Amino acid sequence: MDGNLLAAIRNAGQEQVLRFYGELSAESQQEFEAQLAQVNWQELPRLAAEYVVKRPETVIPADLAPAEFFPLEPADSAMSELYQRADAKGVELLRAGKVCCLTVAGGQGTRLGFDGPKGTYPIGPATNRTLFGYFAESIARAQEKYGKPILWFLMTSPINREATENFFRAQNFFGLAPEQVFFFTQGTMPAFGTDGKLLLSAKNSLSLSPDGHGGTLLALRRSGALEMMAANGVEYISYFQVDNPLVPVVSPRFIGLHALENSEMSALMLSKTNSKEKLGNFCVSGGKVQIIEYSDLPDELAEKRNPDGSLAFVAGSPAIHVISRQFVEKLTSGGTLMLPWHRADKKIPALDADGNIVTPAEPNGVKLESFIFDALPLAEKVMILEGGRSEVFAPTKNATGVDSAESCRIMISERNARRLSAAGVNIPRNADGSVNAVIELSPRLVFDDADAVELVKATGLRAVLPGETVVL
Repeated sequence: MDGNLLAAIRNAGQEQVLRFYGELSAESQQEFEAQLAQVNWQELPRLAAEYVVKRPETVIPADLAPAEFFPLEPADSAMSELYQRADAKGVELLRAGKVCCLTVAGGQGTRLGFDGPKGTYPIGPATNRTLFGYFAESIARAQEKYGKPILWFLMTSPINREATENFFRAQNFFGLAPEQVFFFTQGTMPAFGTDGKLLLSAKNSLSLSPDGHGGTLLALRRSGALEMMAANGVEYISYFQVDNPLVPVVSPRFIGLHALENSEMSALMLSKTNSKEKLGNFCVSGGKVQIIEYSDLPDELAEKRNPDGSLAFVAGSPAIHVISRQFVEKLTSGGTLMLPWHRADKKIPALDADGNIVTPAEPNGVKLESFIFDALPLAEKVMILEGGRSEVFAPTKNATGVDSAESCRIMISERNARRLSAAGVNIPRNADGSVNAVIELSPRLVFDDADAVELVKATGLRAVLPGETVVL
């Protein structure tokens, strides 16, 4: 083994990872050394001390206040004029090819009872169109509307990279040009035992897990994605996660406001439905925007009310951002990105002292993740815009219940019903106001309300029948 690597491991107090090294073949030793060389051994002692052996505490700043945001509907004529300029600016940037899409797609469909990358999960309420299909067709329609190809960057994980690429090839990239779709892989972090020692998943492998969506920014640099963006004139990144098919893959107003406000990192917010809704809270401290997790915000702040009775901390994060490419370049200029880590106690299968794999019944270790929203305080300027919940947010996290495939399909149908209704189509509704039909509009044809109007004109649709399944 390379002497410098061996010294780094010993200096980090992690010699136990080499306990089976002598039993390995020369080829396995070489593979293991390549993996070990990727670990930041100098940083490990601090991480073990601050996040593993000691459980970190979330400190709530004394000056914590709700972050300001632009409301969904303009508050006055000046704001209305600003929104109109933002709409025009966003369209201008899209037509100039200055915007790309970035999807965080490293997850598997395990919680959905699905074996495969989450993006390959069939979510269409009538057609079983996949999550990837929704995004791809939306991108195809958007670039058609704005007259410029839109590059699409997909961050996969080591466990689903190959399956994701194979799926796109099998689907002929959903009609997109293969060269406009760029796959890259997020980084990994070794898992710790509760004693601060790294765990092994095999005699020649650390127990590794994805380093969280905060790792997206560094992975963009390491993969060459930032260079590709720059070479193609891309200045703005439309960021969203793979489990939300209602997300606007590009939003002219959002992009335009980001540019007009000279923001480095912008965010959509949703008005929380209740004080304990499971969304991170947009807050400000010391003049810097940050997100405080719903579980960390003290009850007295979570329940705090404005004079009109509304929640003071009302802005929740659905993880939808516009990020300036130059901001990412600045944050990752040294080849590293120093975001804080977040601890997750997990049941981690690992080798015991005799080399046998043990699957624990209770949490036995710690995984560390970084979150992209922790880049917000590092930005010189942050812009937050309210989004309409029913228009932009239908998370697919569970098979049934809240934030599920079941609820997502209903929300897709509901948004499509609203679009058809606005275009003059009669929509049947139940006594509670819900749609009494299943309606799926192709994202390839309908990117926005204006597209729905054109589709209705083309089809001559006048009414949807009660209980009908409509696919357009």
